[in-house]
Amino acid sequence: MTNKQDGRDRGSRLDPATVIRTALELLDAKGLDALSTRTVADRLGVRMNTVLWHVKTKARMLELMADAVVGEAPLDDLPDPPLERVRELAHRYRRALLAHRDGATLVVGTYAAEPHTLRFADTLVGALLDGGLDERAAAWTAWTIIYFTLGLTQEEQAAAHQSPNGRLTNTVSETAYPALRRVLGHLDAESFGERFEFGLSAILARR
Repeated sequence: MTNKQDGRDRGSRLDPATVIRTALELLDAKGLDALSTRTVADRLGVRMNTVLWHVKTKARMLELMADAVVGEAPLDDLPDPPLERVRELAHRYRRALLAHRDGATLVVGTYAAEPHTLRFADTLVGALLDGGLDERAAAWTAWTIIYFTLGLTQEEQAAAHQSPNGRLTNTVSETAYPALRRVLGHLDAESFGERFEFGLSAILARR
């Protein structure tokens, strides 16, 4: 009886922010595949319906989690020059994704039109507009940067759970894939930071 009462008391004190914070803790501990509204409820010591009262569905919970991750990319103290501002925002975005296990996969799998995500996008687009791009170019360049960062970071986080070079070294033979074999040394798990800089520079060079 006491345990049930304690659970009700904890449930009455819950709010969406607490649910999302707990869900992010579970994400870091167990990964995205192990995350569910039930595991969040178990961590909080409440019924699953109590969690659903605050986040409605698992999909909605993931959207709010993704927005919280993006919210960890600070938008203050940015450089004044527009191009430097864009670069710094991209770096902060990547760091926010890397700060959580499966962070990029979480964000890729949602379409979170939520405050943190919208503020980040607005700041990025604003920097590109300040840099002289027209509206279409600013919008499409911003999305290119975001999609590139998400894709590379998703690969980087997946590679962290593999042996060095993963299966690529064992699969790419000089006979079957000669071009890939030649560049294999530049595709190791240690080069993600350099690849990010290269790709970002390539995107901005075409602005």
